[in-house]
Parts: sequence; C-alpha cells; structure tokens
Amino acid sequence: MKLQRPILVGGLGLSFALWMLQSWQDSLDQMGEFSLLSLLVIGGGLWFFTSNRPKDNSQLLDTIPVDRQTVENAIAKAETVVNQLAQETDVTSLREQLAQLPLELDRTEIHLAVTGGKSVGKTSLIQVLEANWQQKVHFQETSALWTQADAKSDAQALAQANAADFVLFLTNGDLTDTEFQTIQQLKAANQRTMLVFNKQDQYVPDERASILLSLKQRLPGYVVATAVSPLPIKVRKHNDDGSVQEWMEQPAPDIQQLTLQLGEILANQGQQLVWATTMRKAYGLKADAKNMLNGIRRDRAQPIIEQYQWIAATAAFANPIPALDLLATAAINAQMVVDLGGIYQQKFSLEQGKTVAGEMGGLMLKLGLVELSTKAISAVLKTNAVTFVAGGVAEGLSAAYLTRLAGLSLIEYFQHQEVATDSGKGLNREKLRQVLQTVFQQNQQIAFLQGFVKQGVKRLSPEVSGGELVVTEKAVG
Repeated sequence: MKLQRPILVGGLGLSFALWMLQSWQDSLDQMGEFSLLSLLVIGGGLWFFTSNRPKDNSQLLDTIPVDRQTVENAIAKAETVVNQLAQETDVTSLREQLAQLPLELDRTEIHLAVTGGKSVGKTSLIQVLEANWQQKVHFQETSALWTQADAKSDAQALAQANAADFVLFLTNGDLTDTEFQTIQQLKAANQRTMLVFNKQDQYVPDERASILLSLKQRLPGYVVATAVSPLPIKVRKHNDDGSVQEWMEQPAPDIQQLTLQLGEILANQGQQLVWATTMRKAYGLKADAKNMLNGIRRDRAQPIIEQYQWIAATAAFANPIPALDLLATAAINAQMVVDLGGIYQQKFSLEQGKTVAGEMGGLMLKLGLVELSTKAISAVLKTNAVTFVAGGVAEGLSAAYLTRLAGLSLIEYFQHQEVATDSGKGLNREKLRQVLQTVFQQNQQIAFLQGFVKQGVKRLSPEVSGGELVVTEKAVG
C-alpha cells in the first residue's frame, strides 16, 4: 500500500530513526575500541561519499552534451506552440524570432558576456581581452548587478548574460551569498559560466591562495584568478654614486590563466556553446508563446466555469442531495469538461466528459476535499449574518464551489499539456490529484470564500435583503 500522507510517513521515519539511535546507544556500551574504531572508519567513508556527491543537478549542467538535432527538435516544439497561438491572436513578432533560430545554428562568432557587481573590473577585462584576443569573439558587458533595490535591473543583467554563449562572472574576493545564488541561477538556465577571481594582487599570497581554494570548493568547475589592472608598484634603483631613484611602475595585466582556459574552451566547444544558446532561445520562445496562449484560453474559460458553477448551484438548491453525491451524479460537470476541453484543444465526447467528471469526483472524495469544502461553506454562512442554513443553500453553494474547483483544476491541468491531443485517452490521475490539491489550497482563503458565499446567496435567494437569511434549518441527509 502506497502511503500518501506526508505526516504519517514523516512520523514513521522519525520513529525508526529514534529506534535506530537507541539501538546504537545500547550496543555501543558493549563494544570495544576496535568496534568503535570500525564505526568511525565506516562513518568517515560514508561522509566522504555523500559530501563528494553533487549537491544538486545544476552542478552537472556543464557536462550535458548538446547536438544539432536536439536543438532542431527544440525549435520544432517552439514552432508548434507558436502555430497554436496563431489560431488565437497575431504572432508576427514571435514568428520573426522563430525564423532567426535556424540561422543561429551556423553562427561562427562566439558571444561572450562579462558580468558581476559594481567595480569588479568588467570594463577593464573586456578592454584587455579585445586588445589581445585572436579568435572571433564578441564581448559584451552586462549592467552591474545588485546596484539597486529594484530586482528588475538584476533580471535585465541576467537576461543579457543568458543571451550569450559563455559568461565570465567576476568577483573581487570570496563569494557572498548573493553572488553564489546568482551563479546558481545561471547554471539552472544551463548557461556555461567561468568564475573569475579578479584583483588578486590586492591580497597577500596566503589570503590569495585561501580565497582561490574556497572558490574552487564552492563552485567546482572553471575558476581562475586574474589581476586585470594591477596596482602600481614602487621600483627603487641604487646608482653607483650612492644615489637612489624611485618611481611607480604599472605591471602588465595578469590574465594568462584566463586566456589559456577560455581559449581552449572556445576552440574545442564553440559550436556546442552556440547550439546551447540557440536551444535556450527556443525554450524561451516556447515559454513566451505558451504563457500567451494560456492567458488567452484562461480568459475564455473563466466565464464558462462561472456559468456552470451557478447552474450546478441552482440545480442542487432546487433539488438538494447529500453533499457526497454532488460530483458523482452531475451531468453538468461532464458538459463543462467537454466545453473546457474544446478551448484547450482536448476533444472529449459527452461520455468521456462524464468519465472525467466521475474521476475528478472520486479524487475529491478520496482527498477529503468534498467534506472540507462543505464545512468551510457552512462555516462562512454562519459568520455572514445568516441565522440558519436555508433548505438547499448550503448544498447549492457547495455544488458551485466544487464545480469551480473542478473547472480551475482542469484549466491548470490542460495548461501543462505539450500539444493538442485527441483525449480519448484517460487523464493522468496522479498529476490531476496534485493539481486538485494545489487549486483547493489556492481557493481556501477566507476573503475569497466570504465573497463567494455572499455572491451565491444573492443568486440563490435574491429575495433576501441586507445580506440576512432567516429560514428553517434543513438537516443534511
């Protein structure tokens, strides 16, 4: 039997852990030095194994290969969504972006972004690299990160970085938490990044080595140290006549390690970097088109849900039935499934709509949403100057609420479908269960429930004035 309740699973796990701890404590009292030493060795081995495992998948992104076919498939998926959107609205701008993607595949010039906080040496680094670089590379400096409280500025800088093929992220010391989180965002977007510890000459050798070691431990991968604009050093010369001459001398930039590693990466992986950038653009275009499509369809679906929720409320109010049977016998919800499916290009027959409505009703019952919703509606009725629950009002409002919950859940479910399908196939019950729980939680706010009940009471009992309802209480069978 699969346990679905996290509290129960957590409780069992905690009990097991406590039992194991007690068992170990009792056993340790009887163990000799050899056994204790053995445990320490085993524990150390386990710690070494777990501590050297990647903390998350983002650390593995640099090793994911990208080939031309994978990118072409991503472009094709983006085109599918754009074509779906074209049936709803004008997509001229998106089609222009889509047309550029295949051309990007054969681009030979590498686009390299230099980013970081304020005064870390971005401009100076680009000037030095442009003066000495031999390969075909276009350097771009992003706007400085974290200079304003406005998150929009940082988002624009990250967008500039993600549009490049490779990113040089500059820091002047050990990473702050903000810098670390920003680099993780770049990695999560599958953006190849090299961390550059600039201005290393401003530290004494021991500090310099310590910072570099810390950076490599926190971010395994490409980490280099540079001094793009070294501080002037004082030079002293003792002449034969005993006089001393002193002057300030500007050392040459120290970027040998950077140019060596960067040159090797661009020479060996340049084509893959271009493909990876094109794929990110394809994913971004697809996401933009999907968001626009979902917004248009949701605007069309909302009035349909409201229409059917009040139809269900009226039917239940006129002919009250037990709350547990509301969704199981509602042909109303079946027709709503058909109509919503039509908006999202998920074709359902009426029979299939009845099956889907029945499945959703069954899930709601198993999750306890029907009972919780009925109790919540009744509680709000009692706190809104409603002296007694009118005959059928509670059932009507519960039917409306559950119909609304079913409709919003279907919208959320359909929005995550990749392409239009002939939905003679059944729905993914596990995914639908998760969506139902999420939508239910989002629609449990007291303010929403109060407004919903007030609107429903006016619809079901228009003769009531002043928001007060005083009738004979009805027992729910």
